[in-house]
Amino acid sequence: MRTISLIIVHCSANKRGSALRLADIDHWHRSLGWKGCGYHFVIPTDGTVEEGRPIERIGAHCRFHNRHSIGICYIGGLADDGKTPMDTRTEAQRKALRKLLYDLRRRFPRALIVGHRDLDPTKACPCFDVVREYGEL
Repeated sequence: MRTISLIIVHCSANKRGSALRLADIDHWHRSLGWKGCGYHFVIPTDGTVEEGRPIERIGAHCRFHNRHSIGICYIGGLADDGKTPMDTRTEAQRKALRKLLYDLRRRFPRALIVGHRDLDPTKACPCFDVVREYGEL
């Protein structure tokens, strides 16, 4: 098993209410020449936790940090204009993300839970302060 030091939360950068799912991201990432979805987990607006890349495999979601991290992506992150970063998580996504992070933190107790923007300040992703919201886990 890989050494996991980071659990990184992302958004898909889609408008609120997007129907995007893991299969759509998998198709898109394959079209880029990748080996499938770069995220380990995707959470659509209904709160389902869809498993992408197995956590035993290195992800493709955060440059310079893929080797030692797990990537989670919630669908959304943009306002209705499709441009403005915004926390668009549904209540179902919030609950699912909290439970997933709790479970992953139990499995990898030394891993830090961060947002993509915490590792790359040029990004707004995931459009909310992950460290503040989940720091107690």
